Amino acid sequence: MTNTVTSIARKRGRPPGSKNRASDGKNQSLTRALTLLERLSEASTGMHLTDLSYQLGMPAATVHRLLSTFEELDFVEQDEELGLWFIGLKAFTVGNAFLHRRDFVASARPHMHALVEQCGETVNLGVIDDGEVVFISQVESREVMRMIVRLGSRSPVHASGVGKALLASMSAQGVARILERRGLARYTDHTIVTPTRLHDELEQIRQQGYALDDEEHAVGLRCVAAPIFDENGQALAAISLSGPKARIVDSRLGELGNSIRQTVAEITRELGGRIPVNQD
Repeated sequence: MTNTVTSIARKRGRPPGSKNRASDGKNQSLTRALTLLERLSEASTGMHLTDLSYQLGMPAATVHRLLSTFEELDFVEQDEELGLWFIGLKAFTVGNAFLHRRDFVASARPHMHALVEQCGETVNLGVIDDGEVVFISQVESREVMRMIVRLGSRSPVHASGVGKALLASMSAQGVARILERRGLARYTDHTIVTPTRLHDELEQIRQQGYALDDEEHAVGLRCVAAPIFDENGQALAAISLSGPKARIVDSRLGELGNSIRQTVAEITRELGGRIPVNQD
Protein backbone atom coordinates (compact mmCIF):
# COMPACT_ATOMS: atom_id res chain seq x y z
CA MET A 1 0.00 0.00 0.00
CA THR A 2 2.82 2.40 0.85
CA ASN A 3 4.47 1.88 -2.53
CA THR A 4 1.16 2.50 -4.32
CA VAL A 5 0.55 5.79 -2.52
CA THR A 6 4.09 6.94 -3.28
CA SER A 7 3.66 6.11 -6.95
CA ILE A 8 0.40 8.07 -7.22
CA ALA A 9 1.87 11.07 -5.41
CA ARG A 10 4.78 11.17 -7.81
CA LYS A 11 2.49 11.12 -10.85
CA ARG A 12 0.46 14.02 -9.51
CA GLY A 13 3.48 16.12 -8.51
CA ARG A 14 6.97 16.69 -9.87
CA PRO A 15 9.18 13.83 -11.04
CA PRO A 16 11.32 12.37 -8.27
CA GLY A 17 14.46 14.41 -7.73
CA SER A 18 13.21 17.25 -9.95
CA LYS A 19 14.51 19.94 -7.61
CA ASN A 20 17.97 18.47 -7.76
CA ARG A 21 17.84 18.23 -11.55
CA ALA A 22 16.69 21.78 -12.32
CA SER A 23 19.79 22.42 -14.37
CA ASP A 24 19.99 18.98 -16.02
CA GLY A 25 18.64 17.77 -19.36
CA LYS A 26 16.23 20.09 -21.12
CA ASN A 27 16.21 22.50 -18.18
CA GLN A 28 19.95 22.92 -18.49
CA SER A 29 19.65 23.51 -22.23
CA LEU A 30 16.96 26.12 -21.64
CA THR A 31 19.05 27.83 -18.98
CA ARG A 32 22.05 27.94 -21.30
CA ALA A 33 19.96 29.29 -24.17
CA LEU A 34 18.37 32.08 -22.12
CA THR A 35 21.70 32.97 -20.52
CA LEU A 36 23.21 33.30 -23.99
CA LEU A 37 20.39 35.60 -25.12
CA GLU A 38 20.72 37.71 -22.00
CA ARG A 39 24.47 38.11 -22.47
CA LEU A 40 24.09 38.94 -26.15
CA SER A 41 21.43 41.57 -25.37
CA GLU A 42 23.98 43.40 -23.20
CA ALA A 43 26.45 43.74 -26.09
CA SER A 44 25.24 46.57 -28.32
CA THR A 45 28.23 46.15 -30.65
CA GLY A 46 27.73 42.41 -31.03
CA MET A 47 29.91 39.47 -29.92
CA HIS A 48 32.08 36.81 -31.54
CA LEU A 49 31.23 33.18 -30.95
CA THR A 50 34.56 32.57 -29.20
CA ASP A 51 33.93 35.44 -26.77
CA LEU A 52 30.47 34.14 -25.96
CA SER A 53 31.90 30.66 -25.42
CA TYR A 54 34.59 31.99 -23.04
CA GLN A 55 32.37 34.36 -21.07
CA LEU A 56 29.57 31.83 -20.63
CA GLY A 57 31.85 28.87 -19.98
CA MET A 58 30.21 26.84 -22.71
CA PRO A 59 31.83 24.77 -25.47
CA ALA A 60 32.00 26.66 -28.75
CA ALA A 61 30.04 23.88 -30.47
CA THR A 62 27.20 24.30 -27.97
CA VAL A 63 27.14 28.07 -28.39
CA HIS A 64 27.11 27.74 -32.18
CA ARG A 65 24.24 25.25 -32.06
CA LEU A 66 22.17 27.57 -29.87
CA LEU A 67 22.97 30.62 -32.02
CA SER A 68 22.02 28.75 -35.21
CA THR A 69 18.67 27.76 -33.71
CA PHE A 70 18.00 31.29 -32.49
CA GLU A 71 18.96 32.69 -35.90
CA GLU A 72 16.41 30.44 -37.62
CA LEU A 73 13.77 31.84 -35.26
CA ASP A 74 14.94 35.47 -35.72
CA PHE A 75 15.98 35.80 -32.07
CA VAL A 76 19.56 36.64 -33.10
CA GLU A 77 21.24 38.05 -36.21
CA GLN A 78 24.73 37.55 -37.60
CA ASP A 79 27.02 39.89 -39.47
CA GLU A 80 28.81 37.26 -41.53
CA GLU A 81 31.53 39.62 -42.73
CA LEU A 82 32.56 40.63 -39.21
CA GLY A 83 31.66 37.34 -37.57
CA LEU A 84 29.57 39.16 -34.97
CA TRP A 85 26.29 38.04 -33.43
CA PHE A 86 23.58 40.49 -32.34
CA ILE A 87 20.28 40.21 -30.51
CA GLY A 88 17.38 39.99 -32.98
CA LEU A 89 14.06 41.76 -33.30
CA LYS A 90 12.09 38.66 -32.27
CA ALA A 91 13.87 38.65 -28.89
CA PHE A 92 12.92 42.31 -28.46
CA THR A 93 9.31 41.57 -29.39
CA VAL A 94 8.97 38.65 -26.98
CA GLY A 95 10.91 40.29 -24.17
CA ASN A 96 8.87 43.47 -24.38
CA ALA A 97 5.49 42.02 -25.29
CA PHE A 98 3.73 44.37 -22.88
CA LEU A 99 4.59 47.27 -25.23
CA HIS A 100 2.12 45.90 -27.77
CA ARG A 101 -0.74 46.51 -25.37
CA ARG A 102 -0.51 50.19 -26.19
CA ASP A 103 -3.12 51.16 -28.75
CA PHE A 104 -1.00 53.25 -31.11
CA VAL A 105 -3.85 53.18 -33.63
CA ALA A 106 -6.11 55.11 -31.25
CA SER A 107 -3.26 57.52 -30.47
CA ALA A 108 -2.63 58.12 -34.17
CA ARG A 109 -6.24 58.73 -35.27
CA PRO A 110 -6.61 62.38 -34.09
CA HIS A 111 -3.32 63.25 -35.75
CA MET A 112 -4.37 61.50 -38.94
CA HIS A 113 -7.57 63.58 -39.04
CA ALA A 114 -5.56 66.75 -38.47
CA LEU A 115 -3.17 65.83 -41.28
CA VAL A 116 -6.08 65.31 -43.70
CA GLU A 117 -7.48 68.72 -42.78
CA GLN A 118 -4.07 70.33 -43.23
CA CYS A 119 -3.02 68.67 -46.49
CA GLY A 120 -6.29 67.55 -48.06
CA GLU A 121 -5.12 64.03 -48.92
CA THR A 122 -5.99 60.55 -47.59
CA VAL A 123 -3.91 59.38 -44.63
CA ASN A 124 -3.19 55.68 -43.98
CA LEU A 125 -1.58 53.79 -41.11
CA GLY A 126 0.25 50.57 -41.93
CA VAL A 127 2.51 47.93 -40.45
CA ILE A 128 4.70 45.18 -41.88
CA ASP A 129 3.41 41.63 -41.52
CA ASP A 130 5.07 38.61 -43.10
CA GLY A 131 7.15 40.83 -45.37
CA GLU A 132 4.21 42.87 -46.67
CA VAL A 133 2.52 46.15 -45.73
CA VAL A 134 -0.89 45.78 -44.10
CA PHE A 135 -3.10 48.87 -43.84
CA ILE A 136 -4.86 48.99 -40.47
CA SER A 137 -6.40 52.48 -40.33
CA GLN A 138 -7.42 55.22 -42.75
CA VAL A 139 -8.84 58.74 -42.79
CA GLU A 140 -10.16 59.64 -46.24
CA SER A 141 -9.69 62.87 -48.13
CA ARG A 142 -12.80 64.86 -48.97
CA GLU A 143 -11.65 65.28 -52.57
CA VAL A 144 -13.67 63.55 -55.29
CA MET A 145 -10.48 62.05 -56.71
CA ARG A 146 -8.80 60.41 -53.73
CA MET A 147 -6.83 57.37 -52.75
CA ILE A 148 -8.74 54.67 -50.85
CA VAL A 149 -7.48 51.29 -49.62
CA ARG A 150 -9.44 48.50 -47.97
CA LEU A 151 -8.39 48.00 -44.35
CA GLY A 152 -6.52 44.75 -44.06
CA SER A 153 -5.33 44.94 -47.65
CA ARG A 154 -1.68 44.29 -48.41
CA SER A 155 0.94 46.10 -50.45
CA PRO A 156 4.55 45.32 -51.43
CA VAL A 157 7.11 46.83 -49.08
CA HIS A 158 9.45 48.00 -51.84
CA ALA A 159 6.71 49.74 -53.84
CA SER A 160 4.84 51.66 -51.15
CA GLY A 161 5.57 54.69 -49.02
CA VAL A 162 4.73 52.89 -45.78
CA GLY A 163 6.83 49.88 -46.76
CA LYS A 164 9.91 51.88 -47.69
CA ALA A 165 9.62 54.05 -44.59
CA LEU A 166 9.62 50.91 -42.42
CA LEU A 167 12.35 49.18 -44.41
CA ALA A 168 14.56 52.25 -43.85
CA SER A 169 14.24 51.73 -40.09
CA MET A 170 15.36 48.08 -40.26
CA SER A 171 18.79 46.52 -40.11
CA ALA A 172 20.44 45.45 -43.36
CA GLN A 173 19.87 41.83 -42.35
CA GLY A 174 16.17 42.44 -41.77
CA VAL A 175 15.77 44.07 -45.16
CA ALA A 176 17.71 41.25 -46.84
CA ARG A 177 15.46 38.60 -45.31
CA ILE A 178 12.33 40.32 -46.61
CA LEU A 179 13.78 40.78 -50.09
CA GLU A 180 14.93 37.17 -50.21
CA ARG A 181 11.41 36.03 -49.46
CA ARG A 182 9.35 38.61 -51.35
CA GLY A 183 11.67 39.74 -54.13
CA LEU A 184 11.41 43.02 -56.04
CA ALA A 185 8.48 42.59 -58.40
CA ARG A 186 7.80 45.29 -61.00
CA TYR A 187 4.39 47.02 -60.87
CA THR A 188 5.01 50.10 -62.99
CA ASP A 189 7.89 51.59 -64.97
CA HIS A 190 8.85 53.48 -61.77
CA THR A 191 9.11 50.44 -59.46
CA ILE A 192 12.48 49.84 -57.82
CA VAL A 193 13.56 46.37 -58.94
CA THR A 194 17.26 46.16 -57.98
CA PRO A 195 18.73 45.78 -54.46
CA THR A 196 21.37 48.44 -55.15
CA ARG A 197 18.83 51.07 -56.09
CA LEU A 198 16.63 50.15 -53.13
CA HIS A 199 19.61 50.43 -50.79
CA ASP A 200 20.33 53.93 -52.11
CA GLU A 201 16.66 54.87 -51.74
CA LEU A 202 16.54 53.66 -48.13
CA GLU A 203 19.64 55.69 -47.28
CA GLN A 204 18.01 58.79 -48.75
CA ILE A 205 14.88 58.12 -46.70
CA ARG A 206 16.95 57.93 -43.51
CA GLN A 207 18.58 61.25 -44.33
CA GLN A 208 15.40 63.17 -45.20
CA GLY A 209 13.12 61.50 -42.64
CA TYR A 210 10.33 60.44 -44.98
CA ALA A 211 9.72 58.07 -47.90
CA LEU A 212 8.20 58.75 -51.30
CA ASP A 213 6.22 56.30 -53.43
CA ASP A 214 6.40 58.01 -56.83
CA GLU A 215 3.98 55.98 -58.99
CA GLU A 216 5.86 52.83 -57.99
CA HIS A 217 2.79 50.70 -57.23
CA ALA A 218 0.10 52.47 -59.26
CA VAL A 219 0.47 54.92 -62.11
CA GLY A 220 -0.70 58.42 -61.19
CA LEU A 221 -0.46 57.85 -57.42
CA ARG A 222 2.05 59.41 -55.03
CA CYS A 223 2.54 58.71 -51.31
CA VAL A 224 4.68 60.38 -48.66
CA ALA A 225 5.28 58.31 -45.50
CA ALA A 226 7.23 58.26 -42.23
CA PRO A 227 7.47 55.83 -39.29
CA ILE A 228 6.25 56.01 -35.69
CA PHE A 229 8.81 54.84 -33.11
CA ASP A 230 8.68 53.31 -29.65
CA GLU A 231 10.91 54.23 -26.70
CA ASN A 232 13.76 52.10 -28.02
CA GLY A 233 13.77 53.73 -31.42
CA GLN A 234 12.11 50.73 -33.09
CA ALA A 235 9.46 51.46 -35.73
CA LEU A 236 5.94 50.45 -34.67
CA ALA A 237 4.11 51.49 -37.84
CA ALA A 238 4.16 54.18 -40.51
CA ILE A 239 1.76 56.85 -41.69
CA SER A 240 1.37 57.77 -45.35
CA LEU A 241 -0.28 60.70 -47.06
CA SER A 242 -1.54 59.60 -50.50
CA GLY A 243 -3.18 61.22 -53.50
CA PRO A 244 -3.04 61.74 -57.25
CA LYS A 245 0.20 63.02 -58.72
CA ALA A 246 -1.81 65.86 -60.28
CA ARG A 247 -2.19 67.30 -56.74
CA ILE A 248 0.96 65.97 -55.09
CA VAL A 249 3.25 67.84 -57.44
CA ASP A 250 7.01 68.20 -57.05
CA SER A 251 6.71 71.64 -55.48
CA ARG A 252 4.59 70.20 -52.62
CA LEU A 253 6.85 67.28 -51.70
CA GLY A 254 9.02 69.21 -49.24
CA GLU A 255 5.98 70.71 -47.52
CA LEU A 256 4.16 67.38 -47.29
CA GLY A 257 7.31 65.63 -46.12
CA ASN A 258 7.74 68.12 -43.29
CA SER A 259 4.05 67.82 -42.34
CA ILE A 260 4.18 64.05 -42.07
CA ARG A 261 7.48 64.16 -40.19
CA GLN A 262 5.92 66.53 -37.67
CA THR A 263 2.85 64.30 -37.35
CA VAL A 264 4.78 61.10 -36.64
CA ALA A 265 7.04 62.99 -34.24
CA GLU A 266 4.00 64.11 -32.23
CA ILE A 267 2.56 60.57 -32.15
CA THR A 268 5.95 59.14 -31.17
CA ARG A 269 6.23 61.62 -28.28
CA GLU A 270 2.71 60.80 -27.05
CA LEU A 271 3.62 57.11 -26.99
CA GLY A 272 6.78 57.85 -25.05
CA GLY A 273 8.83 56.93 -28.10
CA ARG A 274 12.18 58.09 -29.38
CA ILE A 275 13.09 59.06 -32.94
CA PRO A 276 16.53 57.64 -33.88
CA VAL A 277 19.26 60.17 -34.58
CA ASN A 278 19.39 59.40 -38.30
CA GLN A 279 15.63 60.00 -38.54
CA ASP A 280 15.55 63.27 -36.58
